[in-house]
Amino acid sequence: MKVIKRTKQWALCRTAGFISHEPRLIQGEGTLMKIPGMLRESGKSRVLVTSTPGFIRRGTLRPFFDMLEEEGIRASVFSGIDPDPTLKCVEELTTRFILDDCRAIVAIGGGSVIDCSKAAAARAVRPGKTIREMKGILRIRKKLPDFYAVPTTAGTGSEATAAAVITDMQDGRDYKYAISDVCLIPKYAVLDPALSVGLPQENTAATGMDALTHAVEAYTNRFPSELVREKALDAVRLIFENLPVAFANGSDMRARENMLFASYEAGVAITNNFVGYVHAIAHGIGGFYHMAHGRANAIILPYVLEQFGKAAAKPLSELAKASAGLAPGAKTDKSDEELAAAFIESIRDMNASLGIPLKIDDLKEEDFDILIDRAIAEANYTYPVPEIWGREEFRRVLERLLPGSDDSGE
Repeated sequence: MKVIKRTKQWALCRTAGFISHEPRLIQGEGTLMKIPGMLRESGKSRVLVTSTPGFIRRGTLRPFFDMLEEEGIRASVFSGIDPDPTLKCVEELTTRFILDDCRAIVAIGGGSVIDCSKAAAARAVRPGKTIREMKGILRIRKKLPDFYAVPTTAGTGSEATAAAVITDMQDGRDYKYAISDVCLIPKYAVLDPALSVGLPQENTAATGMDALTHAVEAYTNRFPSELVREKALDAVRLIFENLPVAFANGSDMRARENMLFASYEAGVAITNNFVGYVHAIAHGIGGFYHMAHGRANAIILPYVLEQFGKAAAKPLSELAKASAGLAPGAKTDKSDEELAAAFIESIRDMNASLGIPLKIDDLKEEDFDILIDRAIAEANYTYPVPEIWGREEFRRVLERLLPGSDDSGE
């Protein structure tokens, strides 16, 4: 019964067009400045620009706004987006888009900015539906206004995904959930590494590990297409090569550019093969304890992969080779299980080098039941994970995440 449900859900997503959809990619230093001309050529004279207060305050975008003016584009600006975008934030942004009669959106920021902007665009074209009614898969199904996603962090992949994660209040606790529809894939993904140069080390680490989690989950899930395999493998290789460099030297433009592209590739991979139990657990923990999503993913990832055991050993062995710069078919005297274990250990080593802890300090055992409820509600049977878990498997992972718990996995 479980397998039948999952198969039907997966078939629905394939039919709806989740497979092989990508934005139009524009990449390279200075590419932000191409957008005004593109807006003019497409006849969009009114645009809503969303960003963070810091970007606006520092004047980083001043040349961009000047060029919009030169091209005859009237820009409205909205920067009041919470780090974890809420329903209130989405509604305020939707109202601004409608009242200012905008025809396109340029979202310049991290995942919160892009996700909130996606959700607001969805509300603008579906005014009769609330975000809660859009929760889940294929609840929008209407073309959004032209959407330019300009990531300033290398990790969320929102510039390439068919989802937006929103924070809602339920049962007295913040609750993160996704709205997912192919129409949420931005029309354009603009990867300008100059915009990520000032990113603090902590954010570089968390978002980079978020991208790694996307690539790993998409690759280890069932049914990966050739596109997914190609994008995920390359993303893993790029992240292992470039994240330590970007973390150590935030001004290294090549490392920043490679990380943006890795994040994009990982975003394409999860759009075409979904995330998994790492995200299902992390969304609950992020909502409960206000932990940065990428940081939560980074901590949880090795424990979930170990819990999968043999079910994920083969794809993990191939990711191990990619992380070492080897071709997936490269010969080795190690078994799939040994290579999988080595890959999981390399994730822990990466976390340690980036200052990411082994445990989640705020996690409480009394919260386990509701965290498990939310993880199961999100993941089963939507995500094509290597194996479907019941409550006991989730509990084992949460127990290992408790401060002071035995890390042996026994």
